[in-house]
Amino acid sequence: MPTKNTGGRRAEYAAATRQAIHDAARELFVAKGYFATTVDDIAAAARVAPASVYAVVGGKQGLLTAIIEARTTALDVEETYARISSFEDADELLRFITHATRVRFENARDLMRVITDTAPHDPAAARALRAAHASLRTGLDLTARRLADLAALRDDVDAEAATDTLWFHLSNAAYFMLTDDNNWSLDKAEGWLLASLRTALLRPAG
Repeated sequence: MPTKNTGGRRAEYAAATRQAIHDAARELFVAKGYFATTVDDIAAAARVAPASVYAVVGGKQGLLTAIIEARTTALDVEETYARISSFEDADELLRFITHATRVRFENARDLMRVITDTAPHDPAAARALRAAHASLRTGLDLTARRLADLAALRDDVDAEAATDTLWFHLSNAAYFMLTDDNNWSLDKAEGWLLASLRTALLRPAG
């Protein structure tokens, strides 16, 4: 019968193996593209046997979703949700959520470009994209409801409409358009988005 310490070491090894596979897959998907990357490539980069890639995440098809789900269930995501509910000032909340989405985009833009481009052609990528969207939408919905609770929304904007407005401004698509199509810096994009959201959502001062 394995000892408690043995079980702990096994769990640590399994977690380390999973992380190595995720990191290798992410780098290869960005560098080579999803379709050009093979399980053997991922296994070699992660220094594991190809069988481990199948055992841990079900092969390449499960990796994109696994990577996104690991990110969307990370501790800092829950902390962000909790912070949203704690704000007492509407403008500070808008500033916070705009910056948080900017950081999220900045950290994942290369992988999200791969997922977005691949999703129309691959069910696994489409599932990963839905998972990423659902996580972001949850945060934006919490933001909209908090703004409504603070009685900060314009008379013609309810919480549902505020969620849609936040999504229009703060989704990956918005950041891709501003940074890729318009060639804006992220600082410029963040400032413009915040100013636009203030106008679209908040009651006029006074």
